[in-house]
Amino acid sequence: MLKLSNNPAVDTATKLVVVALAMFAFVFVVMVPLYNVLCDALGINGKTSGEAYTAVQTTVDESRTVTIQFVATNNEGMPWEFGPSTTAMKVHPGAVNDTVFFARNPMPQAMVAQAIPSISPARAAEYFHKTECFCFNQQPLEGETAAEMPLQFIVDQDLPRDIRTITLSYTIFDVTDMASGTVAAR
Repeated sequence: MLKLSNNPAVDTATKLVVVALAMFAFVFVVMVPLYNVLCDALGINGKTSGEAYTAVQTTVDESRTVTIQFVATNNEGMPWEFGPSTTAMKVHPGAVNDTVFFARNPMPQAMVAQAIPSISPARAAEYFHKTECFCFNQQPLEGETAAEMPLQFIVDQDLPRDIRTITLSYTIFDVTDMASGTVAAR
């Protein structure tokens, strides 16, 4: 057996630290990519692209409407008031649509937020294209101020006809510490 020192307590502590570091590395190096592969294979966790969609000339399918529902959630510890200006809208596939989300920072200090989108049902994600979205960038907001955050999107006219409702959900996270390059002591 590997002997690191003459003190068995030091040997045990060293081995435990090495095991803990190996487990931590395993979670980020192996589990995150594995999770993404499983989600893609099983069609769950509808992720949207993190980049703006460049709209090509499309025709609007006025023969049908799709209901878009908007949901906003704050991650634990995020004190902002955050939500959509409207909770649902009916759109025609192929049409450019605009809506607004609002955010209010009730804290006295400036904060930075990042919104992460998710689409449900997951198979609708490839047909939902954001041309402008507050989720593409971090959103700084001074203390005790509010802002409107625009969202512009197109539902692809190739959306399967059995999908009549799409839910676009955003979870907003406090990334102030990461944006400033510091980690707060908690």
